[in-house]
Amino acid sequence: MFVGVDIGKFRHQAAFLDYSGKDLCPTLAFDNTEDGFNAFFKTIESVGDGSIVIGMEATGHYWLNLYTAILSRDVEAHVINPIQTDAIRRMNIRKTKTDSVDCRYVAQVIRIGEYTDVAVQEADIAELRQLCRYRYGLVDSVTALKNQITGILDRIFPEYRTLFSDIFGATSMELLKRYTTPECILNVPANRLCELLKKYSRGAFGEDKATKIRDACKHSVGIGSHNPAFVFQLRQQLQLIEFSQSQIELVESRIEECYSRFPCFLHTINGVGKISAAVILSEIGDINNFDKPKKLVAFAGIDPSTFSSGNYTASISHMSKRGSPYLRRALWNAADSASRCNPVISEFYQQKRSEGKNHMTAVGACSRKLCYIVFGILNNNTPFDPNFST
Repeated sequence: MFVGVDIGKFRHQAAFLDYSGKDLCPTLAFDNTEDGFNAFFKTIESVGDGSIVIGMEATGHYWLNLYTAILSRDVEAHVINPIQTDAIRRMNIRKTKTDSVDCRYVAQVIRIGEYTDVAVQEADIAELRQLCRYRYGLVDSVTALKNQITGILDRIFPEYRTLFSDIFGATSMELLKRYTTPECILNVPANRLCELLKKYSRGAFGEDKATKIRDACKHSVGIGSHNPAFVFQLRQQLQLIEFSQSQIELVESRIEECYSRFPCFLHTINGVGKISAAVILSEIGDINNFDKPKKLVAFAGIDPSTFSSGNYTASISHMSKRGSPYLRRALWNAADSASRCNPVISEFYQQKRSEGKNHMTAVGACSRKLCYIVFGILNNNTPFDPNFST
């Protein structure tokens, strides 16, 4: 018997097919609860005869509870990529998408056997992956806050961005926290402002910078004094950034500790730090799931997409972006860094630039090359060797 489950957040739907693809019983809707699971297994026992194979799509994280319950009963279970179910769905002339239909598609994929299991990670890898994804969420929230703060500063102190190369640096942040508006800064004695700048810039800024800031305040066209809500919002968002950054530091410390449990050498690649290495490792999991580096490239979604029809073939290709967005992001950032400090990647980057490729295209090509290097390191369990890579 082949059982296909369409996964939902609160409720699942299951179809039960025999070896010929015929329904053994009507589809079953059951809740994502203990009672629902019991009803699901009771139905399997009542109609099942012989071996039982259960399949479900990797829909978010909602499949995990049911999958764990199935394994606890020693029943064969498979988690497949939704893209594979779409292939069966497209064979149907009528464009129908309902839970009762979708679960039959899943069961048909399992029955035919043309699928690849989504890797279900071990506990340590699952922990590392969760930490890395959580960190990305925090980083993205800080980026969003910075964008909002920049927009507010354009209103209350538009000249401020010309005063610091990085308005979110330590000195600038301290200045904004204490004296948020041009009026507040002007009320501070010049010597006290100078001392603050010297302290938090470690002597890089002094009297000249203080004078420049005060001059900008005197001629500012900001509207902070006319709308106190902007000032209030800015102060709160500055506090949120500080808190989030402290959380990121704690998470990164936990990530490095978790990464150290693995005999992994990805961090030996020039341009790949331990955090990026941890993300890459956690998203890939067991390298044995990929028998060729091209499959890893495809899993990362950095393989070129192609389009051809008849005599037409597109001359420009783009990344497919159909794999893990977290792995793709980590590889891209690492490749961008490696293009400046890694002799192998840097040479390849310059080669692409000499061919007329723009920076983004060249970094994309470097991401694919880096993916091949990652495959070699994980597959051979050896540190990075630039001579071997070339």
